[in-house]
Amino acid sequence: MQNYKDFLDYVLIDEISLQKRIAELGAEINQDYTGQDLMLICILRGGITFMVDLMRHVTVPHVMDCMAISSYGVGARSSTGNVRVTYDLQNNIEGRNVLLVEDIVDSGHTISHVLQMLNTRNPKSLKVCALLDKEERREVIVPVHYRGFSIPNAYVFGYGLDIDEYYRNLPFIGVVDLEKYKPES
Repeated sequence: MQNYKDFLDYVLIDEISLQKRIAELGAEINQDYTGQDLMLICILRGGITFMVDLMRHVTVPHVMDCMAISSYGVGARSSTGNVRVTYDLQNNIEGRNVLLVEDIVDSGHTISHVLQMLNTRNPKSLKVCALLDKEERREVIVPVHYRGFSIPNAYVFGYGLDIDEYYRNLPFIGVVDLEKYKPES
């Protein structure tokens, strides 16, 4: 795999800015759910880094669960619009306050599908917390109740977001220079 420094165009969001905003999101969530129980649902795999850091700032009583959703083809750069659940929740959400924790909302197809599916399970409330929001790419209108950052239409990676499954571990969000990136064949 190519070293990310060879195709990193620029750092869009640095580590300090990420952590500061995540703490702010946690404070907003605490305020909104004071005196209530909360279930955080992580959309795997990209959301896991964000979820772990966010949970450290959520002080209201909460539990967590995970789902894995597939809407991308192998090596694809954009959603196919064909969404399927590859790993479903292990807990019942009926009557619970549910907060979906997502790394990025792009076209809106994936999160729209998940919201429709989870609404059939009768949660008390269902909201979305997205670290990144590419509003200009939206094809399906979806509510984003807690937004870390609105970002431009760029191919981003790091802090949970991968580039061909690599570099989720980086502490920042970077933008790929597609002219310099050479995918493995």
